[in-house]
Order: sequence, then structure tokens, then C-alpha cells
Amino acid sequence: MAIVGQKQLIPGILGGLGPLAHIEFERRLIAKNVARGACADQDHPVWILVSASSIPDRTQSLAGQVSDCTPWLVQYGQILERAGADFLIIPCNTAHAFYAQVQPHLQVPWLHLMHCTSRFIAEQYDVKRIGILATDGTLQTGLYSRSLLNVGLIPICPAIASPPQQQVMQSIYHPKWGIKSSGIQVSNRALAHLKQAVEWLQHQGAELVIAGCTELSVALPQIADPSLPWIDPLDVAADLALDLCWGDRVLPLLPEVYQPRTSTEHSIFCPPASQFLQGLKRLEVSQNQGG
Repeated sequence: MAIVGQKQLIPGILGGLGPLAHIEFERRLIAKNVARGACADQDHPVWILVSASSIPDRTQSLAGQVSDCTPWLVQYGQILERAGADFLIIPCNTAHAFYAQVQPHLQVPWLHLMHCTSRFIAEQYDVKRIGILATDGTLQTGLYSRSLLNVGLIPICPAIASPPQQQVMQSIYHPKWGIKSSGIQVSNRALAHLKQAVEWLQHQGAELVIAGCTELSVALPQIADPSLPWIDPLDVAADLALDLCWGDRVLPLLPEVYQPRTSTEHSIFCPPASQFLQGLKRLEVSQNQGG
């Protein structure tokens, strides 16, 4: 579907995983665009959002406790495609465990949070040992560990069911004071648990910490320690989305979207313009065929 008078690339945001994650992501899109000089409504990019809160819990899905998330993610991704999205962002880390099953069913690229974040750290920070705070599902699938290793970085994360990982999971999922249940107001108990988990990562030699769960993005400003840099994948994704919207970077080809690259290949942030033109032709052919 063409958007009237619209020439920028349009992000499709598959939100609702959890219910605050896309709201936090949109807030950052707006704040970062204002920092770039936006001062009127028309200075902000158009984006399309679906809050897909009906998708089963991703960690429980990976554990076989609830339905497979794949058909749900495909369905909502295709809804965004048909609405006019040029690329997709899913502000949910654990959802990326289903990336390989979902992306082949989409005609537009789904930007991979882990690959984008790992490449950003490798290019912008002089560090080697990277701490990861994430759900059991994200850790078990090795989403961040593999992406970090692919760019020459060393991942550090607690073992599943270990005390620090239990603290992370409780801070997110506890039915009374976890972030998913407490909403925008993060409880003091959840913050205390996260601080202890961060201290454990520091003791293991972490030089930087990734907030590898979008619920942690809500708590991050309240637990950030100036002595330990934090990277929030939502910030990385927001900057990348704005660059793509305004043409500062070009959209990668399918199916090569943000796959690990060797040092001799082009950066994931700046694929050559020839690839971009090929990608546009591919999308045009698909649209003409009713895809």
C-alpha cells in the first residue's frame, strides 16, 4: 500500500512484546529525531505500528510451554508489510529467536537487534568483554553471544538458574513487583535485583553491559552506573531506523539482511548503493506480482 505524499522509507514496528516496549521505542524515535532538528509534526517520520500483545510469551514458547510464536510473528509482520512498511523492527529481544523461521515469509527486511547492536559496539567502543542481561530464552538461544563472537567480542552472561540470572528473571516476570506487572513505575525491588546482577557481571570482568530485554530498557535510566557503559539495543535500533528513514543509510538486501559479515565485507550499516537499488527492484517486482 502506497502512503500518499510519502517519500521516506517507512518502519513497521511490531510491538506489544511486552506492552511497554514499543512505547519506549517510539519515545526514543521522537526524542532522537528532535535532537536531529525536528521541530514540527511534519519533521518526524511516518511509521506503522501494530501492538501484537496476543503473541504467546517468547520465553515460554521456546521452552515448549505455550504455542510456537512463528505463525503469529509472520501474520503480524505481513500485516505491517501490506500496510506499507519498508522494513520491520520488533522491540523484543527474545522474539529474534524466531528470526530464521519468520524472515523467509516476509518481503521486507526485519532488522536484527543483536547483529545491529554487536556491530555498533565493535565499531564504537574499545572494549572486549561484554556483559549481557537478558531473559532465559534469549540466553539459551545464544542470540547475543553468537553475534558478539562474530565481531570479535567476548560475551559474559550468567548461567541459567544461577542466582544472578534468577534475579534478572524475577525483576522482569515476578507477578507482584516485576517490570511486566508494575508497568512504567519500576519497583525498588526489581531495581535492587538488577543492580546485583550488574555487579556480578562487573566481577566477571564485563567492560560494558547490553540491556538484552526491552523491559530492562525501562529500568535502565534508574540503574545506570557511569563507571560501566550500558548499550540499549532500542537506542541502536532507533538511530538505525531514523538513518534509514531519511536516507542516511541504505536498506540491505533480502535474504542477506544483517547476517554476520567478515571484516572484508561491507558494514551492516552501509551496504553499497548498488545493492540498495537491486533491493528496490526486488520489492517492486514483488509488489507488481501482488506480493
